[in-house]
Amino acid sequence: MIVIDKIKKHFRNFKHFIFVITSLSLLLFLAVLIITPIILTMSNSFMASSEISSNYGKIFSNVTSGSKSYIAETINLKIIPDLIDFGQYITVLIKSPQYLLKFWNSVILVVPIMVFQIVLALAAAYCFARFTGRIREMIFFTYIVLMLMPYQVTLVPNYLVSNWIGILNTRWSIILPGIFAPFSVFILTKYMRRIPSSMSEAAKIDGANELQIFAKVYVPLCKSTIYSVAILVFIDYWNMVEQPLILLSDSEMHPLSVFLSKINSGDVGLAFAVATIYMVPTLLVFLYSEDYLIEGIAYAGGIKG
Repeated sequence: MIVIDKIKKHFRNFKHFIFVITSLSLLLFLAVLIITPIILTMSNSFMASSEISSNYGKIFSNVTSGSKSYIAETINLKIIPDLIDFGQYITVLIKSPQYLLKFWNSVILVVPIMVFQIVLALAAAYCFARFTGRIREMIFFTYIVLMLMPYQVTLVPNYLVSNWIGILNTRWSIILPGIFAPFSVFILTKYMRRIPSSMSEAAKIDGANELQIFAKVYVPLCKSTIYSVAILVFIDYWNMVEQPLILLSDSEMHPLSVFLSKINSGDVGLAFAVATIYMVPTLLVFLYSEDYLIEGIAYAGGIKG
């Protein structure tokens, strides 16, 4: 019996070892698969145009010419350039201000949406979490339904309302619908409902009113979730394409996300440089708030004490 128990234990340990190795191998493969295009984009942005043409010329000639023929030549994917060239960045940052203008268009649209959506969502989520009633549940259910709808469904109503109130073809036609998006309200409400009511009751005993309970109890406890929601909202609207194309007829106000698709028809090296610059804000936001993002998403229990 002792020998059999040892064999079973060893077999279970071996199965666990195989499971761990398989899981790590799969995760490593997925990580390499995801990060490879980012590394290639950044490294190729420092290549000279002649080197890019010699490595990927057949691919981009097919793309720009609209040809659907199969690629016969072997493509040379290079991570390290033969000669580092900053010409693309000089063009983007100095010689052609249109790229920086599109970049700041993205900032002007995304930052107000992110900030005011969080502020409005905090107030709405506090009301949903603190006060009960059938009307509140109906409104919250409506928020959930709106959140489940793809943006393409609400794009036409947004267009009609923007035209009716006279903000069509202005930045407000993008900013206002973004501020009132239901995603942040839903996430923050679910988080606030996990905060024990004893905390607010203790604050009331100490003489705090509702505004003080909101500002000094609920908001500090939601810090990690606020960071998580802010990151997700920033990334979502930083990559928006449909909204500017439909609601902004003036291309001068289009963000860089819309303008990137037009660069590939010209200098490919320039497209790599602009794409690299475009990735920098999202990477910085993620790296700076990574701990908060993980904590906010992985949170599944009660409030830590």
